[in-house]
Amino acid sequence: MTNTRKKHGPEFKAKVALAAVREEGTIAELSTRFGVHASQIHAWKKTLLGGTASLFARNQGGSANGATADEALLAHLFEKIGQLTVDRDFFGKGLGHEPARTACAGRP
Repeated sequence: MTNTRKKHGPEFKAKVALAAVREEGTIAELSTRFGVHASQIHAWKKTLLGGTASLFARNQGGSANGATADEALLAHLFEKIGQLTVDRDFFGKGLGHEPARTACAGRP
């Protein structure tokens, strides 16, 4: 008999984590009510509390600033891809035109 893992969606995880933060009951009670292990509730609560600071940090710069940073990163990556393509083409063509070398340089 195989045990199948439960795959909880983000909405369910948020609901359980918010219930834990709001202290709507003890962790044992929440575990029984939602049908998940207590350590899982602690992990989701920790994730929720750890991620809230980043939500406020992103809002300070505005979404336009974040989009500009993304565009700058993409421009740099496309430039790098172009340079690597040129290098590959240059070195690939150069290998085919090189004369064959013999193992013994002094013998014909």
